[in-house]
Amino acid sequence: MSSSSESPPLELSDKVVANGGRITISEAGTTQLSVVTAPGPTKKGFSFWMVFLAICLSLFLFALEMTAVSTALPTIISDVHGSDFVWVSSAYSLASTCLIPASGGLAEVFGRRPVMLGAIALFALGSALCGSAKNMAWFLSGRGLQGAGGGAIFSLSSIIIGDLVPLRERGVFQGTTGLVWTIAAGIGPVVGGALTKEGQWRWLFYLNLPISGVAFGLVMIFLTLKTPPGTFREKFMRMDWISAACVIALSWGGIQFPWTSVHVLAPLILGLLGISLAGKYRFLSCTTSSLSDLGCSYIQTFINPIAMFAVIYFLPAYYQACLGASPLRSGVLILSLCASIGPAVVVSGASIGITKKYRVQLWIGWVLIVVGMGVLALLHPESPLSKQVGLPIIMAIGAGTIYAATYFPVLAPLPISENAHALALFAFLRSFAAVWGVTIGTTVLQNELRKRVPAEYLNELPGGVAIVYSAIPLINSLPEPLKTTVRDAYADSTAKIWEVMCGIAAIGLIASLFMESLPLHTEVDRKWGLEQRDSDQAVELADKEKNIDI
Repeated sequence: MSSSSESPPLELSDKVVANGGRITISEAGTTQLSVVTAPGPTKKGFSFWMVFLAICLSLFLFALEMTAVSTALPTIISDVHGSDFVWVSSAYSLASTCLIPASGGLAEVFGRRPVMLGAIALFALGSALCGSAKNMAWFLSGRGLQGAGGGAIFSLSSIIIGDLVPLRERGVFQGTTGLVWTIAAGIGPVVGGALTKEGQWRWLFYLNLPISGVAFGLVMIFLTLKTPPGTFREKFMRMDWISAACVIALSWGGIQFPWTSVHVLAPLILGLLGISLAGKYRFLSCTTSSLSDLGCSYIQTFINPIAMFAVIYFLPAYYQACLGASPLRSGVLILSLCASIGPAVVVSGASIGITKKYRVQLWIGWVLIVVGMGVLALLHPESPLSKQVGLPIIMAIGAGTIYAATYFPVLAPLPISENAHALALFAFLRSFAAVWGVTIGTTVLQNELRKRVPAEYLNELPGGVAIVYSAIPLINSLPEPLKTTVRDAYADSTAKIWEVMCGIAAIGLIASLFMESLPLHTEVDRKWGLEQRDSDQAVELADKEKNIDI
């Protein structure tokens, strides 16, 4: 038999894609198999675009809720008669972080569609509870459910796109979802401030309900992915509860509970013991040659949100403390930063989609972040407004570039069958890093303020993390020269955050230098394709059967 191209024999179990030109691979005495390559973009049907719309709507709500509460927080705390304001954001972030890895395992065992539907429903339920909250415990319960649902949405969005779009074509789609995410996160403080100003903060949560309903309906109707076989008991036993225990411990350690607390040690010990006794379970299969690339990719995935969220979180506080801006105005001032991240995400993703390369984008992004953090440290209260608003754009462009580019080297070294696990870890690291970005920044700011703020003023403030926020509303009413002294102290303390983040970003730059340029996959895992493709797959399998020659 003749062969149209030289290639090693393929096993019947190899996964191929049914797009583009056919290549017949044969060899005397071996199996002849007709496979299909994907030289050009795959055709996207109406169902795909409806699913993609549902993903964008869900991501928009998730990102909006992460930042919108910040400007509404004082009013919310007053109305629900609470005091521990730190937990309003922590409950959302920690619940999100804890559920992200589990959602990947759930999607692999039970299927993408039911898990995505459950995530949207959980987010909507949490929104309803927050909007109707009468006390702090009620409100925090709603925030926790919101975060859990949002974390699963965040993880499943990448997984579903990975199921339906080959890696070589994914740049534009990742850029689009990144743009949606950054726009929502950017306008969040403005939306929260505007609703709070009108005394309607509860609508910040009620508005999620109709949009969640639309996303739920689109997923229910159009996301007709194949479902793994097996009974509920069989699927339940296949869940990776060992990893879930470790994730809970690592998420709580040093943030919600001390590292020596039983709440942290118990799941951590059980998880590590389970790993040692269950070596047959694997998380990611990766050759030794590509393990270094994968490790460098995950390092960069973790570092970028640390720097990005430190700026998003502490730059508005800087505007309020050092420039005397109101919460609403500080949200407007930071729009320049958020508006720059979105286009950078799109350009980075699209350029990777065109060139099929990602290392140059990583290098450019990290250089911009390092330089951007460095120039942020030069800001002071007397700097002109053009610099106050313009200099953060350098860092924002770099962060947006990295946000899109780190997605591809995470998947390139792995077989497509590992997409769900790889992307679940990818989403977990992003979410977990955001928590640490705020934690590291808060620690630096606390320590620096204690050293720089005059003792007679510092003694009037509550201890702990509240020092960062409780002092800001009082600054404008201080007499001179104390007001100038306190503002300078805030500016110098915030500059230390940027210096620390500059050093952390340098680690990401170094990691990017050790990566190789790996080819991007041209196929998708047919195990998870839309059911409307079944007819195409049947044709492909029929063609294979005709060409089998034992």
